[in-house]
Amino acid sequence: MPTPKLTTALVCTLLCTTALAQQKGTLTDTRDGKKYKTVKIGEQVWFAENLNYEAGSICYDYEPANCNKYGRLYNWNTAKTVCPKSWHLPSNAEWDILYHYVDSTNGTGSPYESKTAGKFLKATSGWNSSGYSNGNGTNAYGFSALPGGIGYSTGHFSSIGDYGYWWSTSEINIDYAYSRSIDYHTERARYYDDNKNLLFSVRCVKD
Repeated sequence: MPTPKLTTALVCTLLCTTALAQQKGTLTDTRDGKKYKTVKIGEQVWFAENLNYEAGSICYDYEPANCNKYGRLYNWNTAKTVCPKSWHLPSNAEWDILYHYVDSTNGTGSPYESKTAGKFLKATSGWNSSGYSNGNGTNAYGFSALPGGIGYSTGHFSSIGDYGYWWSTSEINIDYAYSRSIDYHTERARYYDDNKNLLFSVRCVKD
């Protein structure tokens, strides 16, 4: 059995590690006065919630309550321009750094799909469940990912509560760009190539 001194040291180490992983802050967007939670994860500083800046965007089902909870949905061309000053839409490489950090792996291939990062990035509530499986995550790093769903250029919507999709700046061709996705029924954090006209959430990362 460890001595009380060692036990105390171990507890301190665990608490300190968690604190370092979740260096939290707040940001006021001077364009509209909205306040956002931020979190430092490794060497990156991220928004800890989805962007809710009105320009060129819509609420899921056109319901303002969905904007308040999940942020607004943007097409790719708009998403590239809407982060506040000193922040930007992340590239594939920046999403990869986040995935690798939270799942404790190394790699250079990009884009990267993680088998477990979704579990650590998802919020602890707000996700639908799959059968006997709880769709929520551990939010181990304070990223607080929520399933804001998808908007379509036709005016339809889908997948709120089930899937979160976020744009990257990384372009494939004139019509397609890379997105990142987390879902309710797995622990994965994936990437996709999606039509730029789709409406996804935006997370900003600090310059």
